[in-house]
Amino acid sequence: MPTPNADVRTLLAVQRTVGALPGAVRTARGLSHLGEHALGWIAVGGLGAALDRSRRPQWTTVVVGAVGAHAASIAVKRVVRRRRPTHPDVRIGVGVPSKFSFPSSHATSTTAAAVLIGRASGLPVAPVLVPTMLLSRLVLGVHYPSDVLSGAALGAVSAAVAVRLEKAAS
Repeated sequence: MPTPNADVRTLLAVQRTVGALPGAVRTARGLSHLGEHALGWIAVGGLGAALDRSRRPQWTTVVVGAVGAHAASIAVKRVVRRRRPTHPDVRIGVGVPSKFSFPSSHATSTTAAAVLIGRASGLPVAPVLVPTMLLSRLVLGVHYPSDVLSGAALGAVSAAVAVRLEKAAS
């Protein structure tokens, strides 16, 4: 078997350490379901818009940003076409809708949503939620570290674009 590259070695190290913590895989699966197709973030933004009339535009931007980020990640996936981890020591902990891994759509939409939820709510959401989601994708063995880091970067750009669109519309 060939020597694993740095991405695979890091993924395996995360699975051995973080993935071995009590409840880590269960928590990672929960986050996976929440972030699937950005649906959890769409729900949070919709709920915020319904309940917080004074900041409805910002909560609507959460939805726009999460959807836009997810769409951008899918477009990049179709161009790059990087396969998900296949190393025999990687434990896969959840089903996935696509065979492509770069960038992580969960990391992309979660980063965009977390930045925008923090903006709308005034709470420090991104520093807590983003690293947790990124680690969860590694714990579940469905992404390489470079997938989640690139996804987070794309999500941050998507959030910035969503804010610019919101400001241009007002």
